[in-house]
Amino acid sequence: MHYKHLGRTGLKVSRLCLGTMNFGELTNESTSFEIMDAALDAGINYFDTADVYGGPNSPDMEKGYGISEEYIGRWLAQGGRRERIVLATKVYQPMETGPNDRHLSAYHIRKACEESLRRLQTDHIDLYQMHHIDRSTPWEEIWQAMEVLVRQGKVIYVGSSNFAGWDIATAQSTAIARSFMGLASEQSLYNLTARTIELEVIPACRHFGLGLVPWSPIGGGLLGGMLRKAAEGRRAKPKVTQQIERLRPQLEAYESLCRDIGEKPSDVALAWLLRNPAVTAPIIGPRTVEQLKENLRAVDVVLSDDVLEQLDKIWPGPGGEAPKAYAW
Repeated sequence: MHYKHLGRTGLKVSRLCLGTMNFGELTNESTSFEIMDAALDAGINYFDTADVYGGPNSPDMEKGYGISEEYIGRWLAQGGRRERIVLATKVYQPMETGPNDRHLSAYHIRKACEESLRRLQTDHIDLYQMHHIDRSTPWEEIWQAMEVLVRQGKVIYVGSSNFAGWDIATAQSTAIARSFMGLASEQSLYNLTARTIELEVIPACRHFGLGLVPWSPIGGGLLGGMLRKAAEGRRAKPKVTQQIERLRPQLEAYESLCRDIGEKPSDVALAWLLRNPAVTAPIIGPRTVEQLKENLRAVDVVLSDDVLEQLDKIWPGPGGEAPKAYAW
């Protein structure tokens, strides 16, 4: 396994981040333990979860249950693991039905942090991430709450997720004025099929020294050899089937290119992200130990300039960074 600094921090994390969103929903506790053991054995030291993972997390659901955090907590309680991993979780989503049991008020941040610590069975969170932007709460309040947690030793670094470029700039400007480090990382949707963040989020991360942690690096499975799997008789969900038909020409070209260079489509998708200097670690979300092991090769895949050029033709980005991408 290779390692890289998380943005401008001195913290080193593995080039692949173990995502645990499936724990408690698609993956049971015993299999989750096996996946975490295998990840640790493979040198993955960066584990990502969220308070809402493992329970209902859509806006119209009443509450989430924190099952993913509980699985991780019971795994950590076996001993010999906590100081070997960088543990990241998130705050924002509704976990109870009260009007203050969500978003980024100081009230909710304090409460959510205490509950995550309890579920995780640890005394500190290495990277506490805001799951979404909350534009109804002033940054002075958010940063004050985070500063308290850092002073108490309950949080080491703070990160963001699903922020716009100007949200990152606003957050960092306010943090600097308070002599606070602010954001260490941004977790964004980024893969070959979804390159919008190249316009402003990636430039903002580069400017402010944030590590970029892409989620859905294989495009929800689309970049994992979906056409081959369909030909083998594996059924996809109706929504995925619609995406396949919409992107079929590109998927055909992509899987053909992967065959030509002798690499699995999922490894190519991950390797494409890893060669970007802004990217710290894509989040992989294996449902089984076998899926985890399949992803490990990606850190050693080297894509030639010719292959990168072909990938850009198949999956064109927005044309560069803003405003050049659209203004001239």
